[in-house]
Amino acid sequence: MIKAGTMMQGIATVALVTILSGNFGSIEVQARTNNILNSNDVGIGNILNPTETTDISDEEVAKAQDVASVINEQPIETEEDEADEMTDATDLVMANVSQVMNIRVTPEDDAEKVGVLYKDCGGKVIEQKDGWTKLQSGEVVGWAKDEYLLFGEEAKELAEEVGVQLVSSKSDALRIRSEESEDAEVLGVITNYGFVDMVEDMGDGWIKVDYNDEAGYVQSEYVVKDFRIDEGETVAQIKAREEAEEKRKAEEAAKKAKLTQNTGAVAAGADETRLLAALIQCEAGNQPYEGKVAVGAVVMNRVKSGAYANTIAGVIYASGQFTPALNGTVDRVYNGKVSDSCMQAAQAALAGETTCGTATHFRRVNGREGLVIGAHVFW
Repeated sequence: MIKAGTMMQGIATVALVTILSGNFGSIEVQARTNNILNSNDVGIGNILNPTETTDISDEEVAKAQDVASVINEQPIETEEDEADEMTDATDLVMANVSQVMNIRVTPEDDAEKVGVLYKDCGGKVIEQKDGWTKLQSGEVVGWAKDEYLLFGEEAKELAEEVGVQLVSSKSDALRIRSEESEDAEVLGVITNYGFVDMVEDMGDGWIKVDYNDEAGYVQSEYVVKDFRIDEGETVAQIKAREEAEEKRKAEEAAKKAKLTQNTGAVAAGADETRLLAALIQCEAGNQPYEGKVAVGAVVMNRVKSGAYANTIAGVIYASGQFTPALNGTVDRVYNGKVSDSCMQAAQAALAGETTCGTATHFRRVNGREGLVIGAHVFW
């Protein structure tokens, strides 16, 4: 008799990992392993993962060693094998439709729909019968008609055409070089186990990738290759996506309504209207009408705020505020020609219309947070 702790040292690590994970490799190996596990009611699970220190018989030791020897006969799958699994597998299936196809709970035309596959989506064959195929694509598991599917070489060819080969980092910081050299310029870094599109495995320890539409290179020892194709959606996923989209649209509509809520009209004479229009032309003459109104609204929001001058001229000519007003450009436009669209925008702003809510500032887009309209950001 020997103790469980001693027994563990005599069993290959690969056997332990494989048995505990339930992945025995090929069907033949799994069958042989199952025969060993099921024969004579041997407690191999307890030997490999003992829950207590108990005596284990010589017979149990021999059975466990048999399991290890069966598993160790099999070749170890490499990362490249895993990367090519989808395109090389005989159980690959691809949707053969122009738009979308239904996946059903049973192989019947009137059966409940459990999900869909879109054009260029793929998955794995689980079972086939009577012109139907049970497949898995992402979280979708169900039956589809064979006439809408591609199998074998046809499926593989389509998958390779529409799929994407990705390269992901094994760490949280992968340097992308401009050339195949550790001394080459660093174009960027993939962080947080991110990924980029693979262009070509150079075969010399470097992989060519697409980094922001620029060719870059990463060392193959620090990455994992992963081939991906689009997957289907379950009915629940479709519902959740549609509800999220409806919520997003409602939030955008509410935000837009708030941004365009009338702030109240301000009485102004022809001179003040023309002055406001001249400023709009100087600041946003080349912007869309929405942007012109927004500039006018900023001026009017200041007039109404109490934190600035309470007149249009006072706001426009305030020290350090509007450069065109300070350098004389506004005056030249005022005394020259003001465009019709800028006059219209000024009249709209005076009437209380706004496209930027109650914003009191704007500037050229420069990364600052705020509402972007054309080339300006408003806040």
